[in-house]
Amino acid sequence: MGRNQQRPVALVTGAAGFIGAHLTRALTAANRVDVLALDDLSGGFRDNVPAGVEFVAGSVTDHVLLARLFDAHDIRYVFHLAAYAAEGLSHFIRRHNYTNNVIGSVNLINEAIRHDVECFVFTSSIAVYGRIRPPMRESDTPDPEDPYGIAKLTVERDLAAAHRMFGLRYVIFRPHNVYGEFQNLGDPYRNVVGIFMNQIMQGRPMTIFGDGTQQRAFSYVGDVVPLMAESPWCPHASCEIFNVGAEASCMVNELAETVARAMGAPNHPIEHLPPRHEVHSAYSDHAKAARVFGPRNHTPLDDGIARMAAWARTHGVRSSRPFEAVEVLRKLPESWRHLTEESRTRA
Repeated sequence: MGRNQQRPVALVTGAAGFIGAHLTRALTAANRVDVLALDDLSGGFRDNVPAGVEFVAGSVTDHVLLARLFDAHDIRYVFHLAAYAAEGLSHFIRRHNYTNNVIGSVNLINEAIRHDVECFVFTSSIAVYGRIRPPMRESDTPDPEDPYGIAKLTVERDLAAAHRMFGLRYVIFRPHNVYGEFQNLGDPYRNVVGIFMNQIMQGRPMTIFGDGTQQRAFSYVGDVVPLMAESPWCPHASCEIFNVGAEASCMVNELAETVARAMGAPNHPIEHLPPRHEVHSAYSDHAKAARVFGPRNHTPLDDGIARMAAWARTHGVRSSRPFEAVEVLRKLPESWRHLTEESRTRA
């Protein structure tokens, strides 16, 4: 697995997933590092990884594999995106959530410490804030509502401890509601823009939990990834936390209308499902990122959705199997329970 290194290596976990596919391309285009892509393909696709990038199929939960990769490559930078990122579902898959999102991250942090990695870039989440009144700021005290947010906050704190003890330099990003090309349109649990597009292409109503007045700032991936890709080489970003994402928020009902127009189905029906346990309004302040990385243009929602819709119509929907290892059925939303029962019947 070893090779004659001309440049340092950046390990990207979750590289076959949505944001990972964009980040891998951004790092390759910047031409600073060789990229090593790692993904277990549980939610991503091998062909999302660009040609010429070395790909390893495997999970961050496999500490033996990680040790082998770090021993065989001159990994100087880690961009850790691999996660099972389903906030609402995380209440019902606690063991899976903490194994993948905490233990997997700890495995990487251990190897980063052992091999004197220069910078560890971690993709956290706005979920760490919980019900804090928006706009959320990095100076706010996190109070996560769900196990997914708890897992992300745990890793943030572990990175801070690793810096204090071992000097591991890190940068943490808290993105929110990111959408765009390469998103897994077949995932029924997360990424509402992809879910809406999938439902429209299948001729099914767009489904919204509750009355649709939930407020979010939907963020185009092309506005988020460049900051992540630059961060290890930005001196003022070292050991800091940044909110990244769109400036303008909207209601989920408004999002549904925007998606329907972009997909050429402006009158597509909407079905409102019983509300689920979630934060009603969540969006962030990005002044800190603007100070450190400089002001950036933000893609208007209509433009970003139109780009994703064009990609979705060309790409089509790949089937994604419903999550099979639901651990707690009590209070599981009925639509998710139906998916779980269907999956178990087929098995």
